[in-house]
Amino acid sequence: MVDGVEGEVPVRVRTGAQADLDALCELEQTTFSGDRLSRRSLRRLLHSPSASLIVAEGHGRVLGYALVLLPAGSMRARLYSIATAAGARGRGLGSRLLAAAEQAARDRGRAEISLEVRADNMAAIALYSRRGYVEHARIPGYYEDGAPAIRMRKRLDKAAT
Repeated sequence: MVDGVEGEVPVRVRTGAQADLDALCELEQTTFSGDRLSRRSLRRLLHSPSASLIVAEGHGRVLGYALVLLPAGSMRARLYSIATAAGARGRGLGSRLLAAAEQAARDRGRAEISLEVRADNMAAIALYSRRGYVEHARIPGYYEDGAPAIRMRKRLDKAAT
């Protein structure tokens, strides 16, 4: 998809492949304390026509991913999950993955993208707000541990932002 440089590590953002499965599973385990995607789900999503799994890699390692769900017959996409490896945070990788997720939704004809984010994840909320997402709803007890979520959404223009 897009080649670029994040800090001193050259980073490539591309469509995920079966060969990424082990690294994606490891990233799920190290990034999230709960509400993780299973290996089986990740395997299925890598090949699903109603999903786009985007991977960021540097030096041959998966540094992050974004998963967009694209239900058939809908004008909406859903950013289901986004994760970056601990050592790759703070270098704009999340923003690049988010931009790639939005582009994947545009490429599939979607007019809007939505997401849920933990209400206590201020860094993620700030990122989404900077990229034009607005709060749409609050959902109590949304996460496995009972934490509330904020549902955010963004209208997608035809052109990339």
